[in-house]
Amino acid sequence: MSGITSDNTILYVEDNELNRKIVRDLLKRTTYTLIEAFDGEAGVAKAVEAKPGLILMDIQLPKISGMEAMRQIRLVPELAATPIVAITSFALSGDDQKAKAAGATAYLAKPYSPLDLLALIRKLLPEKD
Repeated sequence: MSGITSDNTILYVEDNELNRKIVRDLLKRTTYTLIEAFDGEAGVAKAVEAKPGLILMDIQLPKISGMEAMRQIRLVPELAATPIVAITSFALSGDDQKAKAAGATAYLAKPYSPLDLLALIRKLLPEKD
């Protein structure tokens, strides 16, 4: 598969439509392009195809977990350095270390402020005109 690397593309892997809508609305007024996947397997496939500049990865996903999806993404040479933000609503002690061990660049627990998420996105993937 020959996906075109797009520095301004964000892949959001999340099975909850409301959470995807919040991020969709958040990024509407930015120059980012958002692509979405609903489960871990589709997230890995879309990451390989699109080669996004940043990945937002929910941890609790159908088919394969976000942790496993991050591990698989990290095995793809073109995606080895792509920033991944692990997002979870079941934040337990040590989950941030587990997420980082699986390949996460950053970790965000739900509920989070959309503005905090946007600030983190801009820190990891500066907006392009």
